Parts: sequence; structure tokens; C-alpha cells
Amino acid sequence: MPDDYNSGRAINTNRQNYVFLYIVATILLLAGLIFLFKSSLFDKRTTNARILKDEIFLNEDLVYSDNTPEAKKWLWEFGNGDRSNRQNGSYRFKKSGAYIIRVTVDGNLQQQFPINVKDTAVALGKDTLLTVNGPTRGIVNEEVRLEAQGNARIYEWSFGETGRVDIKGPTALYTYHNAGTYFVRLRADNVTRPVYHKILITNPDSTVNAMIMPGEGERKVVDDIRAHLQAIANGADFNSNYYYLVNKYFCGDEKVSVNVEANGDRKQTDFYSYCMRLTFGGGVNVDEAQTALKAKSTCSNLLTVKQHLSQLNPNKEIK
Repeated sequence: MPDDYNSGRAINTNRQNYVFLYIVATILLLAGLIFLFKSSLFDKRTTNARILKDEIFLNEDLVYSDNTPEAKKWLWEFGNGDRSNRQNGSYRFKKSGAYIIRVTVDGNLQQQFPINVKDTAVALGKDTLLTVNGPTRGIVNEEVRLEAQGNARIYEWSFGETGRVDIKGPTALYTYHNAGTYFVRLRADNVTRPVYHKILITNPDSTVNAMIMPGEGERKVVDDIRAHLQAIANGADFNSNYYYLVNKYFCGDEKVSVNVEANGDRKQTDFYSYCMRLTFGGGVNVDEAQTALKAKSTCSNLLTVKQHLSQLNPNKEIK
């Protein structure tokens, strides 16, 4: 009898162990399924890539870019064996035809774009009647100003953030709310195809736009830039002062963004356009000029100017 009793206890103990293991295995399986389900529905990353146009000519560049959050590696395949590892760039096809552009982000995220490349026999001269002037860089929540140069009656601007026509008219003022690379599209009634303008928008606290505050060394830079801008405004030789600033502080880039603050108003333009406007009629006093440095570079990619009108010309608008 004691042997049977002990044997029964052993059997019950084994059954309890099996039941316990079964429960643990079931819990782990359910936890794994829940994790996979959550990952597939809520934590799935998607690409945020784009191409400028899905129909181009042989003498045009295919412009491509990707703004996938936290991405570190890219592979662009152009459907003909050519590849690129750049995040943003351009590519020119050698043969006309239909291609599938594919981008692979971080080795596992993919997106495809069909594109049609046409022969250059089609005349493109009409589109040269329309151009876009303005900065190629900007900052989130600060106004960007672009101007159309042409003889059209109707202008429609799409800044690439909303997916619709944002502004109508030859001058467009727009404020971006998200950082990234955008392609501004301008349509007009005197051209057959739209004109595009590429612009990079960064966050205000980005290291790309770290401001140089006036200190013992930087004060000389601020005063030097301000003095040459004031000389242009006062009617001194334009070329000598302009190219001095372009070459010394902006590494030859005439399209550096300029934020202008005057009498409480803020506007944005590019360096060349700003300097040209300084020559219109005089009366501008440049109070302060601060620069922003590119990351790991001595070149500036942003200029912030504070200025006001003299009492001799109080009604002149500061462009």
C-alpha cells in the first residue's frame, strides 16, 4: 500500500509539472504573438522617398530623395543596372524607355517608382521662359520667399508639404512645418511643363544652423560682414564688396539663405538677391549681420540681417 501511495503521488506531481510547463509555454506563445501583432500594426517603419518627376527627357536629370526617419543606408537602383548609395541626388539616363526606380532603405525597406524617359527630339525651349529665384535652404517655422521670373499671367506654387497648390501669384511666401528636402513645383500658363526648385528645410536647433554669437573672435566677422553690406547699400562698388563676402564667408555660394528683419517684418531671400536690393535707392542701415556655419565646415550657409531705414527715406520698402 505505501508503494502504491508513493507511486500515485509521483504521477500527480508529474502531471502538475506538465500542466505548469504547458501553461508557461502557452503564455510565452501568446506574448510572442501579441508582440508580432503589435510590431506589424504599430511599429512598422515605412519609407518616405520620392522622385521629382515620373516623366523626363534624355537631357534631363532624374532627381531623387529620401526623408525616412532615422535612416542610415540607401540603395537606389535605376532599372538599367546603375546604382547609387546617396540619400539624395540626380541621375541621367542614356536611353529612352520605361524604367522602375527602386530604393532600399537600411537594407529592408523598399519603395518603387515607375518612370518614362522620352527622346530629346521633343522641343523644350518654351519652358526656359519661366525660372524660380529664391533660397535653397530654410528653417522650420520661418517664412520662405520665392519669386517667379517670366511673362505668365497665372502662377501656381506647390511647396511639396501639403500635396496641393499652396499659393497663386508671381511671389510666394510659405512656412514649412517639417524638416526635409522638398521640391517646390511652379506651374504657369506660358509653359508646357512645371519648373521645380529644390530646397532643404532644417530644424532651428540643428547643428547645421548653429549661430555664431558675437564674441571676441566672432565680433570681427560680424562687423566685417556688416561693413561690406553697408558699403553696398551706400552705393560703393558692388562687385568688390559682394564677391569679397561671397568668397570669404560663403565659399563662393551666391544662393546662401538670408533672413532679413526690418521694422518688425521678417523675410527670406538668397544672398545675391538681397545684395542687389541693397542698391535700390539707398537709405538702408545695416545694424547687425550674423552667420550660421555648416556642420564640420568654415563655410556659412545662413545669414541673418537686422536693418532699418534712415529718416531720409522713411517710406521706402525694405525688400
